[in-house]
Amino acid sequence: MRYIALLPLVAGATAFVIPDEATAKELFIETEQKAEETLSSWWDRVPSIEDVRSYAEETEDDAYDAFERQVRKLTSDLPAIEIESELSDFMSPPDHEKPGHGGHGRDGHHDRHRGENLTVYQVIHATDFTKKFAALVDEYPEIVKTLNSTDANVTAFVPTDKAFEKIPDHHEKPSKEVIERILEYHVVPGYYPAGRVLAQHTLPTLLKEEELGDRPQRLRVSVGIFSARLNFYSKVVGANLFTKNGVIHCVDSILVPPPPADRLISLFPSRFSTLLLAAEKSGLHREEDHVTKGLTIFAPTNWAFQKLGPGANAFLFNTEKGLKYLKALLKYHCVVNETLYSDEYYGKPDEGDEVDAENAQYHVDLPTLLEGKHLSIDIARFYGMITMKINGYTKVSVQDAVAKDGVVQVLNSVLIPPHERKGFWKEEDGEIEVDELIERLQPFVEPDWVGEL
Repeated sequence: MRYIALLPLVAGATAFVIPDEATAKELFIETEQKAEETLSSWWDRVPSIEDVRSYAEETEDDAYDAFERQVRKLTSDLPAIEIESELSDFMSPPDHEKPGHGGHGRDGHHDRHRGENLTVYQVIHATDFTKKFAALVDEYPEIVKTLNSTDANVTAFVPTDKAFEKIPDHHEKPSKEVIERILEYHVVPGYYPAGRVLAQHTLPTLLKEEELGDRPQRLRVSVGIFSARLNFYSKVVGANLFTKNGVIHCVDSILVPPPPADRLISLFPSRFSTLLLAAEKSGLHREEDHVTKGLTIFAPTNWAFQKLGPGANAFLFNTEKGLKYLKALLKYHCVVNETLYSDEYYGKPDEGDEVDAENAQYHVDLPTLLEGKHLSIDIARFYGMITMKINGYTKVSVQDAVAKDGVVQVLNSVLIPPHERKGFWKEEDGEIEVDELIERLQPFVEPDWVGEL
């Protein structure tokens, strides 16, 4: 990968505009509506696990119990996947106990959706609502082998035939290579019944991504009050069809591998117009010929920049000298060669660091592009509820927007490097003064600009 923008540069972002709260709310609603209308508006802010957390934070036990109830209710409410009556002779008897999920299963309710004498591959061919996906699979022998093998379990998120109707009539058929990547993105190695899916934030797929260091591209799981979605837009419409070699869940939209982080951020100018403008004005780029193996972008929203105050923003964006400080500030939000999801860590290739997603809490220090400055990340987990806190006080507001080359973690506060004597600047201290901002960023600004006002 050669010389590409670390953050997107948007030609239309020619004026410095931070929307007020009312305008931001209006734009937020507009973006949500647009996300429902088109797949390209990828990031629909559906109710998330944070919504479930809101009524269950008083104690750890209450949080766990509330999420357990939510999982059980949502799993029970998911529509059944019906199997054609002519397959009944192949079905396991109702009282059959399969190791690992049995008559009442890991999901805590009776397992009604069965095809346990058939493989995943055989089931998608046997049902009337997955014919189009099955036909695509048949063109790729390695995927057929994976879905038909009993050597290891797999979990398949299978688009229904109706999902294919969302493809525009004028859309040209992608190349075979692209289709193969799309199919791989629908398959998760391992056994993930609905309850286990809902307890995750991300899931590894068969798709190995070169720009992640040949690690698995991941799916993002959103648990809402009334639904579960993958990558914020593809709704789970049927769950827990157990097979001889795994389990099938049906989704209402085709899962498309995500775009690069820069493109992903640029899809939502109503939330990130200030960040987009900052990237354009500061000229933040990767070094030429620098190959990255994953990245983590901590992306401040428009509201985050607004909280810095008008004086700081005017200096950073509207003065020639402030642009060097702006570039240093953005560098503090960017990590390359390390990808940190809320429940997985793709560390440096030569270290092979991994985070055990089942751990209750863990700590990671990430090196930023700002030389010598790290971000201290603390992650706490209670079953499927996860919080990410940066430098001890800044919470990630929207977690795990998966990207082709990494992940975007959304912030409602701008991160400012600590001062050797004053420590960290905290937003509860109020708007930051220009002199304070300069003092904190000055050691990282190119010498020609240091000290000049």
